[in-house]
Amino acid sequence: MEILSNLMHGFSVAFQLDNLMWAVFGVFMGNLIGVLPGMGVLAAISILLPLTYAMTPTAALIMLAGIYYGSQYGGGITSIMLNLPGTASHAVACLDGNPMARNGKAGSALFMLMLSSFFGATIGILAMILFSPVLVNVAFKFGPAEYFSMMMLGLLAGATLAKGSAIKGVAMVVMGLIFGVVGTDVNSGVSRFDFNIPELQDGLQIVALAMGLFGIADFLKNINRINSGHTKSIGKVSSRSLRPEKGDIKKSRGALVRGTAIGAAFGILPGTGPTIASFIAYATEKKVAKNPERFGRGAIEGIASPEAATSASTQTSFIPTLSLGIPGDPVMALMLGALIIHGIQPGPQMVVEHADMFWGLIASFWVGNILLLVLNLPLIGMWVRLLSVPFKYLYPAALFFVCVGVYSTNNNLFDVNIVLLFGILGYFFMRLRFEAAPLLLGFVLGPMVEENFRRALLLSRGDPMIFLERPISMVFIIACVLLMMGLTYSFWRSNSQKKMGQLVKA
Repeated sequence: MEILSNLMHGFSVAFQLDNLMWAVFGVFMGNLIGVLPGMGVLAAISILLPLTYAMTPTAALIMLAGIYYGSQYGGGITSIMLNLPGTASHAVACLDGNPMARNGKAGSALFMLMLSSFFGATIGILAMILFSPVLVNVAFKFGPAEYFSMMMLGLLAGATLAKGSAIKGVAMVVMGLIFGVVGTDVNSGVSRFDFNIPELQDGLQIVALAMGLFGIADFLKNINRINSGHTKSIGKVSSRSLRPEKGDIKKSRGALVRGTAIGAAFGILPGTGPTIASFIAYATEKKVAKNPERFGRGAIEGIASPEAATSASTQTSFIPTLSLGIPGDPVMALMLGALIIHGIQPGPQMVVEHADMFWGLIASFWVGNILLLVLNLPLIGMWVRLLSVPFKYLYPAALFFVCVGVYSTNNNLFDVNIVLLFGILGYFFMRLRFEAAPLLLGFVLGPMVEENFRRALLLSRGDPMIFLERPISMVFIIACVLLMMGLTYSFWRSNSQKKMGQLVKA
């Protein structure tokens, strides 16, 4: 009953006129930023952070949070319609969402995007309310060894993101790891792989990498269509077309539950976040699917699971930030900065000392997610009609927003050049049938894998047995070994089948 009383108090705070106004502004701006390719949420929050100086702490946090989870809705729309991930966490949505849109199923794909996002967000909010104390205790049990083992499992799972050869998937993960270590070493302060270019000392930007590999590469792939007039028309989309096709809900039920569970779990752990959660959720669905070959060609589960994971992770990522004062990603670090600006120190006592803000924020999550549904439903036809816009207008305009978005991250033209470079590289990957998604996962996880590996060995004074002596870490290591055995068996089986086929033909 105490939780219900606190939640009702939170709704009374969230429905105060100024808080409600800033919630509407935040989710609208977040949705708009997510839809515009390349206009990242990190840049948007950075630009709007000075605006919070004249606001109450509760209103400031509600607005910034609205921008954060609002961008998750918009980023998925752009990924499905244009194959341009508005945020890194939506790169996976390109794999199945865009093929569905090109096959005339944009309405169904966008419906599943909204359903899974709202479902994942709702469960994530419930997790914050009901299990926050328990989840914080679990998070305390994760040390460097556990993080390393967990992320190694994520890297190995990333190899399964590739539609074709698992060996190609592993190769792309390794390439992502190499790109991830570019810049200054956190422990020693030594610059690595910077080729005496000052801009590379801070490392490669994930926004530039994602937009180049997915956005620019797709533009180069379809460049010959400029003279062909229009992209594939899918006709007008009404509210009726948003209804799922027969069997979509049945296929997606398990994916929604699994994706939400994965997202909620990864959001709690500091340093992971929605990007990793979406990749792991997609890899999990591909593993448990009866027909994994459907993935990458328009499987509805390929949208449901990662999008639910993204939304759930976005909500639960506030748990370590508010309860422990540990930001899980750069966006949460900005949230932490906004709180400190207002003289509020996040930590275990925040729920008691700032109950109005904590419970008002949680209540605003529900208000904001309902506002996003109300906002997106009338506009869905406009998003779908983007595919009927002439290619020669559509993609140059998208490229403009990509360049503006990437430039605004660091106000540096060098990042725009990096986008072009990775776009060309991504195009050749497409031609050679190398998937870009495993590379992006390796890039995200690589620095964290290295950092936690070194920390674990420092704590154990160089004894690698620390990874097996700690129970949680041992479970992840065993899962890694089983996954490697599975990949090896799949590779051996496919080669055996090819040889048998050649013998039969002979």
